[in-house]
Amino acid sequence: MARAGLTTDRVVAAAADLADEVGFENVSLSALARRFGVKDASLYSHVRNLHDLRTRMAFLAGGEMIDRIAAAVAGRAGKDALAAFADAYREYALERPGRYAATQIRIDQSLVSESPAFRRTAEVTYGMLRAYGLDEPDLTDAVRLLRSTFHGYCALEATGGFGASRNVRTSWNRAVDALHVLLENWPREQKNA
Repeated sequence: MARAGLTTDRVVAAAADLADEVGFENVSLSALARRFGVKDASLYSHVRNLHDLRTRMAFLAGGEMIDRIAAAVAGRAGKDALAAFADAYREYALERPGRYAATQIRIDQSLVSESPAFRRTAEVTYGMLRAYGLDEPDLTDAVRLLRSTFHGYCALEATGGFGASRNVRTSWNRAVDALHVLLENWPREQKNA
């Protein structure tokens, strides 16, 4: 048994907590070791390096986030599902900023394809969008639009980027309304005959 009762899961969870406190980019193996009261070397039997730790944090956070979104979307369709999805996304991003930042890193595709959290994210997201009658390639385009809209809004909100006096939540709701209208009227890609 490793010192301080360390396990890989415990190390990754502590790193995610640290990320929420100090920012994802400020998480280091040294800072994590200090948190446990051990030497840096003690962590290497649980994670290979900082990149491995960050990848594991991304999978942890991605799983947490999609579980929250799936619970919010369950039993809903159309605009109700979109609003529930969007709200759960935003709440996670704002409540867990370090974890959320971890979900935005680029991860080796061979690891992503093996991830249950990634598969669940695709199932929930694509399932919600299929209610709008979208098929490929429009489905992928719509996923990219939603992700970029949600991420951009949350990133701006988290840094105080909205300076106008209008309530930020009201603007969020209007953005979701607009996305719903767009998804209902999605310009279908023309298939070559």
